[in-house]
Amino acid sequence: MTGQVETPRRVLVRAPNWLGDAVLALPAIAAVRRRHAHAHLTVAGPPAVAAVFREITDARPDHVLDLPSKHRDIVKVIRDGRFDLGILLPNSFQSAWDLRRAGVPQRWGYPTSGRRLALTKQATRPRARDLSHHADYFRILMRGLGFEVGDEAPRVTASDATRARTTALLAQMKVPTSAVLVGLAPGAAYGEAKQWPPERAAALAAKLVRGRDTTCVVVGAVHDRPAARAIETWLRANAPDAVPRVVDLTGRTSVSGLVGVTERCRAFVSNDSGAMHVAAAMGRSVVAIFGPTDERSTRPVGDGHTVLTANVFCRPCMLRDCPIDHRCMKRIEVDRVFEAVSAAMAKAT
Repeated sequence: MTGQVETPRRVLVRAPNWLGDAVLALPAIAAVRRRHAHAHLTVAGPPAVAAVFREITDARPDHVLDLPSKHRDIVKVIRDGRFDLGILLPNSFQSAWDLRRAGVPQRWGYPTSGRRLALTKQATRPRARDLSHHADYFRILMRGLGFEVGDEAPRVTASDATRARTTALLAQMKVPTSAVLVGLAPGAAYGEAKQWPPERAAALAAKLVRGRDTTCVVVGAVHDRPAARAIETWLRANAPDAVPRVVDLTGRTSVSGLVGVTERCRAFVSNDSGAMHVAAAMGRSVVAIFGPTDERSTRPVGDGHTVLTANVFCRPCMLRDCPIDHRCMKRIEVDRVFEAVSAAMAKAT
């Protein structure tokens, strides 16, 4: 089936379900905004992801919709929006079925996961060899649906409200306004195999505090707390003098908090994670540590970033847990990361 709506009044873009994907999809959503400049544009997604669209981006939605956890409630809030057109960035059957049940007349997306009959307009899904980066997946989708999308990088800027909350939070944590901050994102949602060992991250933090006169801010979601606790434990045992200048915000900030803190950082160190893509979209110099995943497809987008890998035969394996000795991460030494962060900080001054 095909469908066309020339002048929709109310447009819904269903955002990806992962933070990193949502950031990478920003240029695609910006294309919708340009094409339908006079329509009311809503971006909908899980609350933890939707929050990034409340910051300043090229998507410029008129409304950001936090989707409920239950599908019957999702259908209701979408139906209440009275949308003429729904554009699906996730690939799941359920996301398309929700729009159909909600009565959205035009439903566009890739015909994946058996949802061909639930769509009224489809774009041909690209082959793996057509993708130089995962961001291309969303660009190709929009081009296939008739939108003009360039190769611009995602861009995120903190809103005034986010900046105010961040200032208050850092003051509460007794971080001086003059402090030079380096962000550390030691977790990763995909699995522990993507994580540089926390004791290495702790040693890096100590070295940055002592050698670069920085304050390190550890950021992450609730599920990243074990890594943050391991960092604190190592510091207390091996570098107690650095403890006051390693500030743990893991699980204490939302996505908007991550945006606000990242904006204050001189450089940012991260595994392959959503936080990495947020930092890159904010123009921070990112030192990205890659193990089992493929840096060619999910590296930080933009200029000035450093990607560190180990030359081992088994990567990229794409496994959540390493079946051997995690050599892809353990062979990335602290001194190597420290040198990369120092270079990033020098470029940022």
